Amino acid sequence: MIEQTAKIQNSCTVSGMRPTGPLHIGHYFGALKNFVEMQEDNKAFFFVADWHALTSDYADTSRINEFVDEMVLDWLSVGLDPNKCTIFRQSQIKQHAELHLLFSMITPNSWLERNPTYKELQQEISTKDLGNYGFLGYPVLMASDILIYRPNWVPVGQDQLPHMELTREIARRFNYLYGETFPEPQAKLTPAAKCPGLDGRKMSKSYGNGIFLSDTMETIAPKVKSMFTDPARLRKSDPGNPNVCNLFPYHVLLTDADKQNEIREGCKNASLGCVECKKIFMQSLEAFLAPIHERRAAITKDYIHDVLAKGNEVARKNAEETMRTVRQQMKLV
Repeated sequence: MIEQTAKIQNSCTVSGMRPTGPLHIGHYFGALKNFVEMQEDNKAFFFVADWHALTSDYADTSRINEFVDEMVLDWLSVGLDPNKCTIFRQSQIKQHAELHLLFSMITPNSWLERNPTYKELQQEISTKDLGNYGFLGYPVLMASDILIYRPNWVPVGQDQLPHMELTREIARRFNYLYGETFPEPQAKLTPAAKCPGLDGRKMSKSYGNGIFLSDTMETIAPKVKSMFTDPARLRKSDPGNPNVCNLFPYHVLLTDADKQNEIREGCKNASLGCVECKKIFMQSLEAFLAPIHERRAAITKDYIHDVLAKGNEVARKNAEETMRTVRQQMKLV
């Protein structure tokens, strides 16, 4: 069984991810690397946001349990330690739903309708009906997920800043109406690591252009072979431009600095071809994935469920402490 280590923390942080399929290396450099670092110095809560997954994937929930287990497996394999952080499943902490309901009573419709992410995704995702309240009210549920643990700050990407501002607005409105209850957590931007998809677009599960944390090297090899590089470099003798090459950002993330300089110069003076460049990338990628795959092979499904059970217990206790205060403030006791 997992034992939660009790220790005094200087600050609290919360973050979550939607279980909609396997995680790729873009998720690692965009978020998970930060999670692993944050667990060392903070009281950290990381949740599998399965309710959030339903906002767009409500029509088919047949694989959600599979995706939940897969996500926790990915988290543990990259180094999240349940003795240093709390890993839990959102839907098992019913206090999130209670706080979401109460927040929905005080959140003006106009705050939700002006959310730029809501408008952008409605235009981008044309294959699904997103005219449901769950999608519109996504930021209110997100606010409850965050504020119920009363954190100091929340790691997010640039695209989540409007949601974070709405979270602070909801906290301010609640405090104004019922008395000081919630802090106004600050956004902590995740590193702006560029990790494009294999085809040059954003790396995405839906595009099928990613290198997944669970991929074997045998699976990865043909993906890397077909990767886009500098579109203007048709022959090895043509000088290349690493700044526009789709492969070089991966070297920035995975290859040591001295080798990066060699690759950059070799590309620019045409002494290094794209095929050789990809071979070097494969070596760097294998060195990066080897410890992840080693940890992954040792993790059982029983262990995953044990981690979640213990994490749910810790999260539920913290969430209920907040809800007792909320009910008292709102005169609902």
